[in-house]
Amino acid sequence: MKPGDGGRDGRPRESGPSLRKAPEGTDAFALPLEAIGEEGLPELRGVLREILGESSPADSEFVLHRLKPRVHRLVVEGEGRVRSLILKRMDAAAARRNELVARRWLPAMGLADGCAPLLGVAAERTGRRVWHVYEDLGEGRLEPGDRDPRRLEAIVELIARLHVRSAEHPLLAECRLHGGDLGIHSFTSNLRDALRALEALRPPWVEMSPDERDLRDRLLGRLRALSDELPERVQVMVEAGGPEMLLHGDLWTINTFTLPSPEGLRACLIDWDHAGVGRFGYDLSTFLYRFPADARPGLLDLYRRAVEKAGGRLPDVRALNLLFDTAERARYANRAIWPALALLHGDGARWGFGELAEVDGWFEALKPALPE
Repeated sequence: MKPGDGGRDGRPRESGPSLRKAPEGTDAFALPLEAIGEEGLPELRGVLREILGESSPADSEFVLHRLKPRVHRLVVEGEGRVRSLILKRMDAAAARRNELVARRWLPAMGLADGCAPLLGVAAERTGRRVWHVYEDLGEGRLEPGDRDPRRLEAIVELIARLHVRSAEHPLLAECRLHGGDLGIHSFTSNLRDALRALEALRPPWVEMSPDERDLRDRLLGRLRALSDELPERVQVMVEAGGPEMLLHGDLWTINTFTLPSPEGLRACLIDWDHAGVGRFGYDLSTFLYRFPADARPGLLDLYRRAVEKAGGRLPDVRALNLLFDTAERARYANRAIWPALALLHGDGARWGFGELAEVDGWFEALKPALPE
């Protein structure tokens, strides 16, 4: 993982007139705007001036709180008011995808308020990195243990609206071009690529201990068994997976928010870096597996009712479990590819065996999402 965007070594600066205590849950100290580093800083300053207007305070009054690497909360104080923005740095492809989600795809599907408002875009001169400036949604993030029925209902209904309204939409071709393919092709290609990478892990290219050879062989056994089941799983995806639609692609609870509004709670999804085209099971399995097993049937009922209200229909629980299981195993296969390639071409990247052991543990622990 890359270090944070504090000083050149990734740590927050520890001196200077702008240093202040940060809020609970962020880094220990608030930082001046310059702490993001030099990448795109002049362009970002220009966009911030456009957003905040002529009355915006001087740069010295911008105070930064690092939320995670490449994501900061910017608090602007001046003229008796405080405004909070979120700054997120991405590579050019992810930035383009997020911009299309916010400004083209969701509005075209009647879901303009389904993501955080994108206020400005600032690309550094080389074009490799892009800053997005979003309205701050506050502290409404959903936690996995949250059982508040109002919040859960608002979020699940938004997920269902996204799936129903984007199903077979004409813009899916563009979503696939600038996003990704998260459907049947994603499953089959991840499986083939993982098998190729793991089969190549052998002397003389990679030296392995007996335990490491056993780990590789266990993973290969799991993936070969999955390959044998490919026809059945693909058939279920075709017959029960529903139409193609726009998917968020990374529906962990940390990417879901609820906000108060005059009409009640409003749900919002953030971080569309992995958005793409596929079937509903890919998104829904990610979301359901973030909750304890006893909470999942109730969440599925919320989703089912929202889909049926829009004229859709879900398959039975057995088919759903197979769809969810296939989506999870496709993700696990993908996560096996990269440590295997690092071991092959990473100049002795022995950490790859640790990550492969973690993937093997996920396969071992995977249980059906729903009771049948």
